[in-house]
Amino acid sequence: MQTSELHVIHNAEKKRFEIQVDSYTAVLAYLLNGNIIVFTHTGVPPELEGRGIGSLLVKTGMQYAKEHNLKVNSLCWFVSGYIERHPEFQDLLA
Repeated sequence: MQTSELHVIHNAEKKRFEIQVDSYTAVLAYLLNGNIIVFTHTGVPPELEGRGIGSLLVKTGMQYAKEHNLKVNSLCWFVSGYIERHPEFQDLLA
């Protein structure tokens, strides 16, 4: 399955972005603090690793922040690494 075939769901009630593949769910969890979105955890089940799913979740979260004029704070090493590799999102950092 290509990442272009995956659908990211924003589960606002659980404060996370999700991708469902078969019986597995990958997530990017966050907290909102005023106009700052704090990404706290990226979780991809081992069965889904290596497919770019984590990166797709983070990209979606960053686009959400940009569209909603939110600044970004990362408590997650995966999100921090993604932002370092994608300078187009560095201006969103709180």
